[in-house]
Amino acid sequence: MKRFLFLFIVLSTVWAIKLSSPAQAGDITVNLSDPIVKITAGFSGTDLLIFGVVPSDGDVVIVVRGPIREEIVRKKDKVMGVWVNRDKMVLENVPSLYMTASNRSVDEFMPDGIAYTHQIGAEYIRIKPHKDYAHVKDWERFRHALIRNKVKQNLYKQESAPLVFLGNRLFRTKLHFPSNVSVGTFGIETYLIRKGKIAAFETTLLNVRKFGIEADIYNFAHRHSLAYGLLAIIVAGLAGWMANAAFRKA
Repeated sequence: MKRFLFLFIVLSTVWAIKLSSPAQAGDITVNLSDPIVKITAGFSGTDLLIFGVVPSDGDVVIVVRGPIREEIVRKKDKVMGVWVNRDKMVLENVPSLYMTASNRSVDEFMPDGIAYTHQIGAEYIRIKPHKDYAHVKDWERFRHALIRNKVKQNLYKQESAPLVFLGNRLFRTKLHFPSNVSVGTFGIETYLIRKGKIAAFETTLLNVRKFGIEADIYNFAHRHSLAYGLLAIIVAGLAGWMANAAFRKA
């Protein structure tokens, strides 16, 4: 109840500001319930509330993209009854997370040209092979496999989350960030589509960061990778020795 009261107050204030000041054509105001997603030791995922005001009537699409990176996709085959890795592909321009929200089905109002140009929809993400694998003719099957895996991991959403209008121009939506979300800076792109064209556009940034002991371990592993690796080996060895000693006593 408190969250919805807070949302109502914020939206009312934003709307009042919009009405009292001459907004420029194409302006969209977007706000987040929290500009930082905090990953702690007990993090099990969280919901993010996105809300704002559009300057005119139309349809709204929100696209959330995680940090872009390279990923390796391997194809497994069964050899003598055992599954082993065979072919592999390194893909570029892979968002660590991808999801959308819209007030109705994107197919009903979004021209394919705009969707392709702005990569709106998982099928339009311009994932491509690394230059060392550009010669592979059937690389698309690795791309499809990557997207399928991301969907299974709850990191990609092929269907848009519902976005609702609170009046003619106020909107809100809620998106879920899973427990396996990566850290980094996320881009939140908000589009206002009217008569098959982009009438307004806004980009908002969101930070996903580790806090507490999770952050300490993460920072140590990245800043002192050799020491972290040696420490991990020592800890694993001690754990094995202690388990062996306990079983012998039993």
